[in-house]
Amino acid sequence: MLLAVGRIGRAHGVRGEVSVDVRTDDPAARFAPGAALGTENAGTLTVETVRTHAGRLLVRFAGIEDRTAAEELRGLLLLVDSTEIPPSGDPEEFHDHELIGLAAVATDGTALGEIVDVEHHGQDLLVLRRPSGDEALVPFVSAIVPTVDVPAGRVVLDPPAGLLD
Repeated sequence: MLLAVGRIGRAHGVRGEVSVDVRTDDPAARFAPGAALGTENAGTLTVETVRTHAGRLLVRFAGIEDRTAAEELRGLLLLVDSTEIPPSGDPEEFHDHELIGLAAVATDGTALGEIVDVEHHGQDLLVLRRPSGDEALVPFVSAIVPTVDVPAGRVVLDPPAGLLD
């Protein structure tokens, strides 16, 4: 599974730098010089230099030497393979790709569906695809999701009345 770690913004200056909208919790590792990042349709880009300027990450990729070439990259997602991301050392913390695809069951073992996405707003929400095909949003809090068992491929839900109706 490919995961987005950033999106290329507009060119900065005339030497091929671009701004990057960071979508990773470890930008120092993902955007280190020499790091190879996949894209949707422009092959692999290798980080040549990286710096911050006015609170934004500025990256120059190998082979991108001028503003024109940098502008052609605008809007591209920067991707890494999920196998390159180590599991969190915290047993209460999960990466989105670890949760997507897990079966959801009730505390009594009744199948409730499958986790198909994770949304991050003020509250993290699991997107549950019900057996009927409908989707439900489930707050990702321990009172409602008491068990996450990634190796077993399931989450246990204890939803309050009406949440999945």
